[in-house]
Amino acid sequence: MTTRVRRSGLLYANHEQAYHCLICFSAEDGKTHLIDMNGQEVHQWKYHGLPGEVINPTLINGKRGHILVQYEMLEERTFGIFGNKTVAEVDWDGQLGEQAPGGAARQNHDWQRLSNGNTMLMITQPRVIPMLGDVEVGDQGIFEVNPAGDIVWSWLAGDHIEEFGFSEQGLNYLRNILNNKEQDPWGYLELNTLQLLGPNKWYDNGNEVFHPDNIIISSRKGNFVAIIEKKTGNVVWKIGPYSNVNANPYYRLLNRAVPRPLDQTCGQHKPHLIPKGLPGAGNLLLLDNQGSSGYPPVSLGTYAGSRILEINPTTKEIVWQYTAENSGNPVWSFHTSFVGNTQRLPNGNTLINEGMNGRIFQITNSGEIVWEYINSYPGFFSAGKDTIENPMVYRAQAVPVDWLPEL
Repeated sequence: MTTRVRRSGLLYANHEQAYHCLICFSAEDGKTHLIDMNGQEVHQWKYHGLPGEVINPTLINGKRGHILVQYEMLEERTFGIFGNKTVAEVDWDGQLGEQAPGGAARQNHDWQRLSNGNTMLMITQPRVIPMLGDVEVGDQGIFEVNPAGDIVWSWLAGDHIEEFGFSEQGLNYLRNILNNKEQDPWGYLELNTLQLLGPNKWYDNGNEVFHPDNIIISSRKGNFVAIIEKKTGNVVWKIGPYSNVNANPYYRLLNRAVPRPLDQTCGQHKPHLIPKGLPGAGNLLLLDNQGSSGYPPVSLGTYAGSRILEINPTTKEIVWQYTAENSGNPVWSFHTSFVGNTQRLPNGNTLINEGMNGRIFQITNSGEIVWEYINSYPGFFSAGKDTIENPMVYRAQAVPVDWLPEL
């Protein structure tokens, strides 16, 4: 009998240079895990989250170790963005704290607890969007709900198609897709981010576009990042879906010159403004997957690789970047085409989740890898007679120790 052993767990740790924290992530085993800097699990919740993230205690009256999870799945349409029935907040022991009653939440991809006690959820709504044809599609949007589950603010992407910057050629390409295939379980835009901008220097200097209550979203399939003005619902800022900078995919991956004008992003994840108090505060940080995407599809290079981009949102210039070459490796050795995220850490390091491979690592500003871990809690699925192991991690979160009960 032959046994294949997959690398997992802690691969490397430079404890002098790495930022010390805990890492939270939901895995394909259906649980949410919390590991320490030695790669050891210190806690788990029996629920999965999309994403699974610890809530900042300052938003929930000082309670520590609470997370938002997918509490119940619908019996029908359980795949993709349609299947989430109930979202719940659970405490450190996994006990139910808050649960919105009735209906189906259909939350997917992102959420955020607000300082007023409400929760913003990225949701799905099956509907016909006349601008795209007469076929029902999985439209995505944002609901702000109060603790009782009442919707107090809402926004749907399908009402703003003309604001996202698609060309007529791109819209026709999308229409043809929607009218010639079954409903896509991940939605025609596959929005993967919902984040408040939060306090930032741009707004402090008088730029209303960056009002802290405005919301940043990202479309994996549409190749755009946009800011929604909360008070009107209108798109007031965006990058993508197209770029007039050198379209050569090798240029995108191999050009190390910074600052330089932003070029084409492809299938990006978790764009957000770096919070105040952290190195690079106010800049836009994102994982540019360079995965197959776009209407029409963007050309990708043979030597596929992903990159981390830090962008000045007012000049739309790349001011810092990371590819595997910064770590002395071929560009293709860091690649996640469809999931993942990144996060700036207080000591200037950057946490990266190479999601499709379940690889989570920290780099210094120069690209030196100082901590590296591979998900030890894979899921499994059947493919014919074979059982396939799936280490995928949608999103990883660096968690300060003081957000948790004493361990």
